[in-house]
Amino acid sequence: MQLPYKWTPVAFSADNQRVFGHLARNDGPTQLVSTNPDGTDPDVLAADAFSSIGRLQWTSTPMVPFAAAPLAGRPSMVYFDPGRPDAQLHQQLAALLPQQQVSLVGSSRDGQTLLVYLDSDRDPGAWYVFRRSSNKLEKVLVANDGIDPALMAERRPLRFKASDGVELEAIVTIPRNSEGHALPTVVLPHGGPHGVRDGWFYDDDAQFLANRGYLVLQVNYRGSGGRGHAFEQSGYLQWGTRIQQDIIDGLDHAVTLGLADTTRVCSYGASFGAYSAMMLAARQPARFRCAVGLAGVYDLKMMHSKGDVADYAYGRNYLRRAIGNSDAELAANSPAASAANIQAPVFLAHGERDERTPIAQANAMRAALTAAGRPPQWMAVAGEGHGFYNDENSAAFYRALEGFLEKNIGQ
Repeated sequence: MQLPYKWTPVAFSADNQRVFGHLARNDGPTQLVSTNPDGTDPDVLAADAFSSIGRLQWTSTPMVPFAAAPLAGRPSMVYFDPGRPDAQLHQQLAALLPQQQVSLVGSSRDGQTLLVYLDSDRDPGAWYVFRRSSNKLEKVLVANDGIDPALMAERRPLRFKASDGVELEAIVTIPRNSEGHALPTVVLPHGGPHGVRDGWFYDDDAQFLANRGYLVLQVNYRGSGGRGHAFEQSGYLQWGTRIQQDIIDGLDHAVTLGLADTTRVCSYGASFGAYSAMMLAARQPARFRCAVGLAGVYDLKMMHSKGDVADYAYGRNYLRRAIGNSDAELAANSPAASAANIQAPVFLAHGERDERTPIAQANAMRAALTAAGRPPQWMAVAGEGHGFYNDENSAAFYRALEGFLEKNIGQ
């Protein structure tokens, strides 16, 4: 039987008569539904017109979902089975801890002891044990004990219209103890680009930058995840054009809100984010005072021959869909071919053993900038792959990033 929608089963109901699953109509955002075992007769439990539904909350054994939330914005739980004891406990904890997001992630067989996870935009998260007998939470493990949530910055989801009318989401991180007005700004595109998204929750890079006094702008441009397959596909063949315009439109919105200082803007990203950081500086050289790329892709034609994506048929098919085959279009949408347009100082960092975006990518960008008379600040690290994972190398990169930004858009 051909269903008139895409349906992905997740779990049976307690009586095995219904199935919980994700349903997408017309390749749009996914809803949480209850259906017959064959996917028919869907009953919508949670849905959002803008984004897909996620963050399911489950009862103790037998495990069935009782709540979920849209992926966009700050999560707001929809309780579609509020009478269950676990749902009531979740609501009580959420009311007691309004600054945190509460997740019930496990339980004992008798359901009397539960494992609870708490996190937020300022808190990378911690696990707690909750015992019904004492009605208390006991912290057992933290995700990063070096982070003090009280010293972290607010992350604020925003909705705005792109220049062609499509509604988009951005996340801005606003430095603590600032007035939130006309701030030096780092535009931070996420990697991927397809199927990946920036969310409200704690983000290392955003907090690092906000701690140094920068407003951080992260745009969920076309191609990002969390809004359905059609939205993801709308970023195909748009890497250097519509995707970059979406980010510029997000920056314009931040300026309109009075958040961003138009005279002090830098672009920074990793992987596709590094590609985007360079393309933004090339597309609008008057707006960007600096650009930083970590483990970036800078020559699209090279992607077809170098890197692990090109090693497999699936990856090669993906490249044809995502960036195309035309040499002219690949060059027109490659930062290395547009290096002469970049007027801002550039900092390139790359691991010499990167298999996803080989260092040949960074070498091409470096050579193009040097030929244009603007040699970049350079950091190539032996033994590192797609990003820096050795603590000393990572710390060295962030120290260099901090100094580079201070020099170009600092106070």
